[in-house]
Amino acid sequence: MKLKLRKIAYQLHLWLGFTSGLIVVIMAATGCILAFEDELKHIVYPNRYFVENIGRKKLSLSELTEKAEKALPEGLKVKRVVMSSDPSRTYVFRTLKLDNEAWTYWGTYLYYHRIYVDPYTGKVQEVEDAKKDFFEIVLNLHRRLLLGEKIGKTITGYSTLILAVILLSGLVIWYPRKMSKAMLKGMFFIKISANWKRINYDAHNVLGFYAIIPLLLISYSALIWSFEDVDKWVKNTLNGNIPTEKKAKSAIPSEEFSNRENILNLIGNTVEKGLQDKKSAFINFPRSEEGTYYAELTYDRRQYRNEQFNFDQYSGEILKYQSYKNKNTGYGTALRERNYDLHTGSILGLTTRIIYFLTAIIATSLPITGFIIYFNKKKKKPKHKKNKIIFPSHH
Repeated sequence: MKLKLRKIAYQLHLWLGFTSGLIVVIMAATGCILAFEDELKHIVYPNRYFVENIGRKKLSLSELTEKAEKALPEGLKVKRVVMSSDPSRTYVFRTLKLDNEAWTYWGTYLYYHRIYVDPYTGKVQEVEDAKKDFFEIVLNLHRRLLLGEKIGKTITGYSTLILAVILLSGLVIWYPRKMSKAMLKGMFFIKISANWKRINYDAHNVLGFYAIIPLLLISYSALIWSFEDVDKWVKNTLNGNIPTEKKAKSAIPSEEFSNRENILNLIGNTVEKGLQDKKSAFINFPRSEEGTYYAELTYDRRQYRNEQFNFDQYSGEILKYQSYKNKNTGYGTALRERNYDLHTGSILGLTTRIIYFLTAIIATSLPITGFIIYFNKKKKKPKHKKNKIIFPSHH
């Protein structure tokens, strides 16, 4: 029975590895780059993210929004602003429109602009066509293989599911048939003194074992994004009978509304005050007549550690406030809110980010070392010599 399970696991591991190997390499390699994306961006583009001089007082949010909108192509409006508690940082405004029916990355982004503004002087430091940004392309390659929402998301989603099966089948193969001291050593250590084929074999088995738990967590969090039904099922199962929260909506006024400037300043001041003991914040602008200004203030790099506000777009009134500290949500919603941090490794801070970075390097290598093992086995197989027919000699 054990032998049969091992054979099935081997066949699954082998052929599923061939099916998704290249995609896993792409997703893992891009994951390595994205692990420290923010830090890299700040080094590569200092002019975008840092002001020339720290001023005494910041301009109002309405003034800064106006300056950002003037820098945009004709007719476009700001849809989000990102603010930092670091006084040396710029405000990043953005506007974005997607076509989720498109088949390619370039077709998906109808437009995507980011405007970097000095909050003290209102100087526009850069207007970026974000769809041409290297990191944006890497992110889309990681999520969608540059093949658009429908095709790309489906391929990466199923490849992630296949990866989970490969990992579990690999665990079955990794566990030896007979346990001995030598076997035990081979399970956890790479024999550096051996020949290159053995080192490659050990690298696949040993590193694959050490990476399995982070890779399963990464796979789980990716599946939650890829498959809506899985997301709903996990959330509903863990939440039990806890009712779904109602969405906050703005009350549409009967008279014509022309008070956007004051509302923006009111919201901007509230968020700036809240930022004093936090790392960063963003404000999403309303997308419809009933929409709200949605603000999220994050304590550190972990996205789930935040405070959330919904402001009425016509009065500036706080319609809804929540803090992660006193949220009354079920386990399913709580797990879902931690999904991004679980996927990126920021769930436990810098330590898990470094672990995930190393895991991504290992994941990039696994399909390659696996293919080399298979190739070496194929070469090893002896070719059967044809039996020569010896005819009796006649004297």
